[in-house]
Amino acid sequence: MARRAATSSSAAAPVPGFLSKSQPGRRGQLTDPDESAFSRFLREEVFAPEKLPGNISMMTGIGVFVGGILAVRSWGDLLIPA
Repeated sequence: MARRAATSSSAAAPVPGFLSKSQPGRRGQLTDPDESAFSRFLREEVFAPEKLPGNISMMTGIGVFVGGILAVRSWGDLLIPA
């Protein structure tokens, strides 16, 4: 979540320290009342631009893991001395 800096006039009106996901007035977000929980999850967690580096890192790790399994299954007999 984004952290907002405290202003000097914060004594008059308390300002929340963090922006919540349900805060009204977020720019660029269109909310659909008929949106399912799965499509909301995909929009907020998978396709969100701020989460792209983490998602790429996860997919890279999974790809290397699966590639290692496939390589050992294909050429594993070459690893055992004859």
